[in-house]
Amino acid sequence: MVWNGVQQASARPLTMIGRHTEREAIGRLLDTVRDGLSGALVLTGEPGIGKTRLLDHAAAQAAELRVVRLTAVEQETGLGFGALHRLLRPFLNRVARLPEPQQAALNAALGLVKGLPADRYLVGLATLTLLSEVAADQPLLFLVDDAQWLDRESAEALAFAARRLHADSLGLIFAVREVLGGAGLFDALSAHAVTGLPESEARILLSFGTRRVDPAVADRIVAGTGGNPLALLELADALTAEQLSGIAPLPEPLPVGRLLEGHFQRLVQALPSETEILLLLLAAAPSGDMGTMWRAAGRLGLSARAVEPAVAAGIVGRGVPTAFRHPLIRSAVYAGAEPGERRRMHAALAAACDAVRDADRRAWHRAEAASEGVDDQVADDLEAASERARSRGGYSQQALFLSRAADFTGAPGKRAERLLDAAQAHLMSGDASAAQTALDLADADMRGPVMRTRELRIRATAQMFKIVVADVPAMLMDAANRLGPQDPRLTWELLCEALHAALVAHGCTQGTSLTEVAATVAAAGRHSDAAAYGRDLLMEGLARRVAEGYEHGAPVLRTALDRLRNGGEIGDANSPFAVMLSMACDDLWDIRAARELTDRIAAADRDAGALYSLSMTLLVQARCELWDGRFTEAEVRYAEFDDIAADTGFPGGGDINRLHLFALTGREAELRAAVRRTAGMKGIGHGLLQLLAQHALTLFELGQGRYRQAIKHARAVFEDDPLACGNLVLPLLVEAAVRTGDRAGADEALARLEERGPRAGTPWALGTLALGRALVADGDEAEKFYQEAVELLGQVPMALEQARSRLLFGEWLRRRKRRSEARTQLRAAYESFDAFGAVPYAERARLELLATGETARRRSEETRFDLTPRERQVASMAASGLTNAEIATRLFITTSTVEFHMNKVFRKLGITSRRQIPHAIGEPGTATER
Repeated sequence: MVWNGVQQASARPLTMIGRHTEREAIGRLLDTVRDGLSGALVLTGEPGIGKTRLLDHAAAQAAELRVVRLTAVEQETGLGFGALHRLLRPFLNRVARLPEPQQAALNAALGLVKGLPADRYLVGLATLTLLSEVAADQPLLFLVDDAQWLDRESAEALAFAARRLHADSLGLIFAVREVLGGAGLFDALSAHAVTGLPESEARILLSFGTRRVDPAVADRIVAGTGGNPLALLELADALTAEQLSGIAPLPEPLPVGRLLEGHFQRLVQALPSETEILLLLLAAAPSGDMGTMWRAAGRLGLSARAVEPAVAAGIVGRGVPTAFRHPLIRSAVYAGAEPGERRRMHAALAAACDAVRDADRRAWHRAEAASEGVDDQVADDLEAASERARSRGGYSQQALFLSRAADFTGAPGKRAERLLDAAQAHLMSGDASAAQTALDLADADMRGPVMRTRELRIRATAQMFKIVVADVPAMLMDAANRLGPQDPRLTWELLCEALHAALVAHGCTQGTSLTEVAATVAAAGRHSDAAAYGRDLLMEGLARRVAEGYEHGAPVLRTALDRLRNGGEIGDANSPFAVMLSMACDDLWDIRAARELTDRIAAADRDAGALYSLSMTLLVQARCELWDGRFTEAEVRYAEFDDIAADTGFPGGGDINRLHLFALTGREAELRAAVRRTAGMKGIGHGLLQLLAQHALTLFELGQGRYRQAIKHARAVFEDDPLACGNLVLPLLVEAAVRTGDRAGADEALARLEERGPRAGTPWALGTLALGRALVADGDEAEKFYQEAVELLGQVPMALEQARSRLLFGEWLRRRKRRSEARTQLRAAYESFDAFGAVPYAERARLELLATGETARRRSEETRFDLTPRERQVASMAASGLTNAEIATRLFITTSTVEFHMNKVFRKLGITSRRQIPHAIGEPGTATER
């Protein structure tokens, strides 16, 4: 029988002692799965604490569910997608039913077909879809023991699936020794720390032993083990009868820390020599390939009967004589062996591996069998294995093979090259810290400018991943200078990346400045690449805008946007190009280009499963929605960004992205808290974020009618003139300056508008210019400009700015005693702001209406605003005519989850047909009954 994962004598309890809280948590999860929903639970705790026994309990309680169980092992941590392959093996016959991109990604990851390297998030989505399909036939429970030994790719895929499950009749329980090393993969899942048994329950467990334990001795054992069940049982077995009865003294202190490993090693050493060797071979062998293990045993002259003493001693299971009864035994056997003996086992395993089918395992075993020192053949085999791992998208496995190959490489330059490749692979797997470690190891052996260029670029990318931006521009500029003319395309890419980082850092760069970087890019000129012409031209335009002024940058940016809108290449899946695009569009007041191009980028990102790029694009789309008064849609984008940030481990999520939403909706406490958080990020180089915060505060204070506070924030943005909001603040500054009697300040801001608005030439730019002119003008001229602003801003999706123009026009008309005309403008402004949810501006318009003698009636809340962001997103996509399967693919969720959300949408909106959705949510659409 089994207790806490350890086979014990028959006197031990069949039922579980205690663990009421843990069992309740498991019960709730199983009930959730039975009800058609999904859930995940992470059980954390030290070895022997009872996690495996809790998994046994979960399996026993899930009789009507299909239970799939996996125990990860340390020796396979580096085998990319290895654990996932073992888990999904029973269901691979269903892979052909997956959407084509997911099918290709999963096939490549598992080595089922040759193809392009699999995107790890597409693999996660494929896993999600496949599991959901299986669970549709019968509710499914996955149990993963020792999850700390999962290879990174498998862990990512399973964590992604666990976070995205919702209505799929599927449960996952992970047992892990500790929270996974800061990787954040399972952070978003419900976790429960499994601790030692309480004293009373620990004493009950001891009482089931075959030997009498003195009460005082029991107290010592319970205290010394901290209530760890496995330690309790093993210590009771290891002590003599005299020690247990209190006649002989106990060891002082109790050797609990070393006890388990030492105890297991003594058990193994007491076995026949042939059995001990077989157990060491079993510990070194891959858990899923017993054929290779037994072939290796034959090479070592070991018979199948050698396992029988180990079964009799309870070291391996009776039903599965090639499975250790506890993972700690495997570790103890391997750690306790002499290095030479371990190498002999790996040599036998390497010889038993098929040279073609098992080439990767063969290369790894050969490396483990080799003595320390240079061995070029072993290194070459490991490098070849790394290429096969890369072809599957197993980047952490690629990095492991390359790092090991470097250990056997004699030539310093070749060793450094392999470590650089390992660092790049670590970055591709999302492990920036491991990448930096590999770079540090390569540092002393690097030769020539090309290697140093690669090193600096990888270090810079790792810094950007951790959103530490300040020194990235200088690093990339240094890399470009080292490379020189050797690779013009690469030099240009480095300079563009430096410009991107410098624009984000703005005035917070270290070792260089935004102006210096921009001047270098402008002087370099774009590289002649037809496919990337529009993107390169846009980067050149941004550089000229910063280094040479608006008059030189704007025409280049206009040409670039036109080229991109006419079918130009919009970027690759690994590039957050939407950020640069947004800056260009804001600087030219071109909302049409922003919406059109970011929609294209988002669609491409979703098709490619490029979550990082998609997340950046979502933030740009959210700003577009805000300017059009679609605050609910903006929150949908922000919420999806947060989901992706959690899925990818990207640290840039949260309320700092909602500054403008908080400002426009009047959520002052949240706004100021987010502003304080942005201030804390200045030290790591987020200068642009500080200015965006000032722009948001300007909008907020204007809504409150606090013009002196508004002008202070607006001046900060005006003086720095960032591309992202330098032009957008101009009408706000004119308004604040006029209201505070600062005519010089208003004229200064208007002068910049006069210079730039006509150069941009868009309806947004010209409407903004007309509004600025109206604010400083008098008499009939002001009225003409107000009318012009309202008309021009109505030509583009800028409903918020049009409503602001109506508000300002209405205020001007009221001051001129033209109450009837003022009511028309103020009523339109109020109704717009009220519909948007722009509370401060709606209140300002309401008070102005009251002053004209009209009472504004607040509209009743519409049902569509009760939808959650995810429900709103699903409803909007359904309104556009997408099927549930298409929605699921775009949102990286399952079809059953879409159906769940659609049912809630129907209920909340009070509709019975998809055709009714567009009208119910206030959007045009082409929904059909699909």
